[in-house]
Amino acid sequence: MKIEFTDLKEKDFEVVKEIYNYYVVNTTVTFHTDKLTAEELKKEILTGHPKYKSFLIKCDNVACGYCYLSQHNKRKAYDRTAELSLYLKPEYSGKGIGKITIDKIESVAREIGIKNLIGIIAEENIQSIKLMNKCGFEKCAHFKKVGEKFGRILDVVAYQKIIDDTL
Repeated sequence: MKIEFTDLKEKDFEVVKEIYNYYVVNTTVTFHTDKLTAEELKKEILTGHPKYKSFLIKCDNVACGYCYLSQHNKRKAYDRTAELSLYLKPEYSGKGIGKITIDKIESVAREIGIKNLIGIIAEENIQSIKLMNKCGFEKCAHFKKVGEKFGRILDVVAYQKIIDDTL
């Protein structure tokens, strides 16, 4: 299995939309309740940004997912921290691609001076929580009953990894 990362480009947003909308319609992985258009996703996922990188993930030359870093908070004091997001086509889940991707995005974050990574996860998303733990992230917050999807009230948890504790 050959995993590659390429910078996410405008042309990739059709596959990004397909992957993301699967999770919108079928899961509580995201709290969007309606499918998003490629244009809406382009507003959320930056491309070509010097700090907040985004990547298309390919497995054996086939697009299997995407990942990106985003601003944790708009206030300047938070610039040392980024939120990470990762979405794989369902058939590629559980094959070790998530761990490879987290390692890659962590390396990229270090190179650009990010000190902390945060992942925000629906508490029932056990697979993502296991991945966070496997990659050395620690649970740092638990927000109770903050979301509602499919007629269910949901908790959200935050996981954090300090990747560089220098000033």
